Amino acid sequence: MSDNLEHSDLFSKNRSSYDGQENGRGVSFLDRFVSQFDQALRTCVPGSNQALRSSPAQSCNEEELDSSQRRHVAGLMRINHTGEVCAQALYQGQAATAKLNEVRQAMEQAAVEETDHLTWCEERLSQLDSRPSLLNPLWYAMSYGVGAVAGMAGDKWSLGFVAETEEQVCEHLEEHLVQLPGNDQKSRAILSQMIQDEKHHGETARNAGGAQLPQVVKKAMTTMSHIMKKTTYHI
Repeated sequence: MSDNLEHSDLFSKNRSSYDGQENGRGVSFLDRFVSQFDQALRTCVPGSNQALRSSPAQSCNEEELDSSQRRHVAGLMRINHTGEVCAQALYQGQAATAKLNEVRQAMEQAAVEETDHLTWCEERLSQLDSRPSLLNPLWYAMSYGVGAVAGMAGDKWSLGFVAETEEQVCEHLEEHLVQLPGNDQKSRAILSQMIQDEKHHGETARNAGGAQLPQVVKKAMTTMSHIMKKTTYHI
């Protein structure tokens, strides 16, 4: 099976759990804090992560884009990159406050798998002679807080939050696919694979017991997403 098709079940038992847990001993608060702080730095500092799967764009030729198209594609990919920064923070925040070890480990594993998307988007931005958003540290901090609150609300709500987040992410990725120049096959390949992965994440979260979120929460998430997209496209 190829790298891009290989994808593990997020909410099965985490195969990358902490060595301490595997050896039967607990993980201290300080250990967890250091681990999550390290994750925050690696998420927000460009070039700090390495994808486990090769980018879907590698098999596509780089087509000529005019300056206007390059700016537009860079803006879209910057939004998608920031979306992955937010996903990392959400999962880490939820892992910090999850009540069940299985859910905590699933959130941590989900963050690992989302690193592929983060790296692919960063690579594409570099190819377009652009950069990630300067606001990423702010969005990370805000998303971490939201994730922590979702985790404290209970695991069924935390999983429901994952499912709703992935559903909204898929919607904006599909919108971006329509907006891409017809000859930009590299960006198209990345977004298509991301949509496939995000749908899988959402479905497994829902099947694991994720609850439907209240309509007011869904609307608040949509509003925050719109603000992020408008600011990140330019900054």
